[in-house]
Amino acid sequence: MRKLCKTIVLVGMMGAGKTSVGRRLATALGVAFRDADAEIETAAGCSISEIFERFGEPAFRAGERKVISRLLREAPHVLATGGGAFMDPETRGHIQDTAISVWLRANVDLLLERVKRKDNRPLLRNTDSRTALVRLIAEREPVYAQADIIVESDEGPHDTVVKRIISALQAKGELPNDGAT
Repeated sequence: MRKLCKTIVLVGMMGAGKTSVGRRLATALGVAFRDADAEIETAAGCSISEIFERFGEPAFRAGERKVISRLLREAPHVLATGGGAFMDPETRGHIQDTAISVWLRANVDLLLERVKRKDNRPLLRNTDSRTALVRLIAEREPVYAQADIIVESDEGPHDTVVKRIISALQAKGELPNDGAT
């Protein structure tokens, strides 16, 4: 069994696969999986869309910051964050100080295909999704590039992305290379 010393925080655009890949990565590493968005909804007692509608994005980001800070104090696990979480300097600093950040990088066509499957993306409501995604990618990629590890998330199986993450963690010395990937 691999020994995880720090929480692994998955960052990247909506639709990059942070939750799907995160669940599989946690299983592969034998640790807990936490989803920041689900934790925020539980803490708030309503959906993220409702938080945005009722209180606005700044209030959502403040709650997100608190929830992620709390989760980072737990035993090492895999944490999937919302697409904008790493953009917050305080949250990003806390992640950089206490965890290993992994950017799941995906191209706009794949992101668009994935986000169109659900209508729960507040930043894509009432707008052209492609235009909004292109704008968000342009704003966010320079910040995402500050992640400790960058892994391509593509159309292939999520297990392939998990293997890429494990290999990158081993290469950085964050996981022992026990031959199992």
